[in-house]
This record gives sequence, C-alpha cells and structure tokens, in this order.
Amino acid sequence: MFVDTTARCPMIEALRREGARGPWLGLLGELTKIAGGGTQLLRHAERPWSSNTFSGARHTFHLAFEGPANVAGGEHLIAALPDHEFSLPGRIVADATVIAVEHSLIDGPRLTITAELLVLDEA
Repeated sequence: MFVDTTARCPMIEALRREGARGPWLGLLGELTKIAGGGTQLLRHAERPWSSNTFSGARHTFHLAFEGPANVAGGEHLIAALPDHEFSLPGRIVADATVIAVEHSLIDGPRLTITAELLVLDEA
C-alpha cells in the first residue's frame, strides 16, 4: 500500500472511511507526527503477542520518505522513536525500534524505514 501523508493525515481518515480499525491507525498517526509529515506507508503487518502476564500485538511498519525535507523527517523519526511517549488509550507501547533503514539517491534522496512496535493491552 502506498499512502502519502504529507497533509494533516488524510490517509488515516481515508483508511477509516474504508473500514480500517485498530490501534495501528493511532500508531501510524504518531509515527507521521514524529517525522513531521511526508511519510508514505508502504506496508503494515500485525501479529498477536502474549506472555504470562501481558497480551497485545507486534506491529511492523514499512515507511518511505522522499525528498530532502522528508528524508530529514525520517531521520528524526529514527532518532526519536525509542524514547517517544505514545498516547494510545487503553494501550502501552512497550518497545519501539527501527529494525531496518535503507538510503537511496537514485532519482533523488529516498529513505525507507522498517519500525517494529510492541503494543500491550492495559489490564
């Protein structure tokens, strides 16, 4: 899925109109806010996660940033993500990590990021 979120997250509103639900939309909104816009959602995956005391899901986001300003925003996301305090009602982001980064200068600067977030349900 290719979605450009350079405006005020119209992509999230479009996804909701199409029936998308779940905490991943809030996560995507916060990732976009950290990066300062210009985020393109390439792919999202979600898989259940649980331990003896907690349950939730692991979310994987594949994001792209094109152009100098958007690449700078993506680099800010890489630096800020591990310490960011997410605001998701009824959920806690227990871990947020960038697991892959790829820079390209072909046809202009481009940055792709794979971020993984562990989201736990509040008891």
